[in-house]
Amino acid sequence: MQRANQAQAKPLYKSLYVQVIAGILLGVAVGCAAPTLGVDMKPLGDAFIKMIKMAIGLVIFCTVVAGISGMSDMKRMGRLGGKALLYFEVLSTLALVIGVVVGNLVRPGAGMNADPSKLDTGAVAKYAGAAQEHGTVDFLLNLIPNTVFDALTKGEILPVVFVAVLFGIVLAKMGERGRPLRDLVDAASHWIFGVVNVLMRFAPFGAFGAMAYTIGKFGLGSLGQLIGLIGTFYLTGAIFVFGVLGIVSIWAGFSLFKLLRYLKEELLITLGASSSDAALPSLMEKLEHLGCSKSVVGLVVPTGYIFNADGTCIYMTLAALFVAQATNIDLTLTQQLAIFGVSLLTSKGASGITGAGFIALVGTLSVVPAIPLAGMALILGIDRFMSEGRAIVNIIGNAVAAVVMAKMEGELDMARMRDVLDGRLVEDYPVGGDVDAVPRATLAANTTT
Repeated sequence: MQRANQAQAKPLYKSLYVQVIAGILLGVAVGCAAPTLGVDMKPLGDAFIKMIKMAIGLVIFCTVVAGISGMSDMKRMGRLGGKALLYFEVLSTLALVIGVVVGNLVRPGAGMNADPSKLDTGAVAKYAGAAQEHGTVDFLLNLIPNTVFDALTKGEILPVVFVAVLFGIVLAKMGERGRPLRDLVDAASHWIFGVVNVLMRFAPFGAFGAMAYTIGKFGLGSLGQLIGLIGTFYLTGAIFVFGVLGIVSIWAGFSLFKLLRYLKEELLITLGASSSDAALPSLMEKLEHLGCSKSVVGLVVPTGYIFNADGTCIYMTLAALFVAQATNIDLTLTQQLAIFGVSLLTSKGASGITGAGFIALVGTLSVVPAIPLAGMALILGIDRFMSEGRAIVNIIGNAVAAVVMAKMEGELDMARMRDVLDGRLVEDYPVGGDVDAVPRATLAANTTT
């Protein structure tokens, strides 16, 4: 309790979310006032994301292995995985549907009258090549790494999950013989989370560098005629979050608004870095502290980053319709259904690579020739502004998914969750705080059911 009181009494300027907000605002100011200097700040954002990605593989491996190896019933793990994948598919489908409906109602591209033959498609070509290299078959084959260490070194999420699940199952079947190894993995998870909390101290600098680069490179004036698409996309994302996820949260017995307040640091880091990967380790740690079991968090969150990209799904259908409308192409119902069906696959196939949302969209339009691929040049310049919205919707969707799956499996401490969300149970230490304090994950593991 004394530690909690000290955390509450901490000056506001020492809070990570306040520092990240300051970094974002300063980045916008520098990008507007000195665009060249803003562009030069890009290495700050890149360095922060690289530091976090450096640790993501170990975080996921240790969390998944520790969670699964502690399960006595392997059927329960299979049931959890099946429920999670079904949940992801339902939510992703709803996201695609909402994107189609809003795109047809608002018609953000109507009136642009763009001529595909006069658009510069050179920049789009490299994304088209990347989309072809990351088809569904390649996606499935890439689940299996060349070596165990290859999974950890490449920084791709699903191969790490694949290896961790395999190791966790075998370790669970070893029983008492595997206890020393389980203790070692559990201790390693606390160690790596401590490293992550040190790295999170650089989040304000990363947010500053990424935002300064975005504004300096593209400028607020670059939004221009495309502001309608950006506004429509963010509106659609809000409809999905507060409509669909809001209803899911009410059904699960918690307040979405309180959860968003609890995850404010992760959301701001995601906004500043334009990447949900930057907040993945601290998101997993906070969900455990919230009352979700380690096994649920370790399995649901990493796989959700690939299979539950709700923001990307909204973007794909909405942007596809925008390109068609901007180039004066009237899509039939059959053609729109084709876009919908292909998007269900491509939204997963391009996950885990740089510019995943844009690459997935290029891959979709490549399969649906009714829309000219050259039209993608219209939105290439503003994709960075939309990537922030995609990342925020994605991370909110996966946070909600973890809580819902934990409740469905009876592995959510409801009383603890209410105390945390209502502010009665403060974190042992704030993200980026005292790494000598007792880790939140330890406290959560000792109190969850």
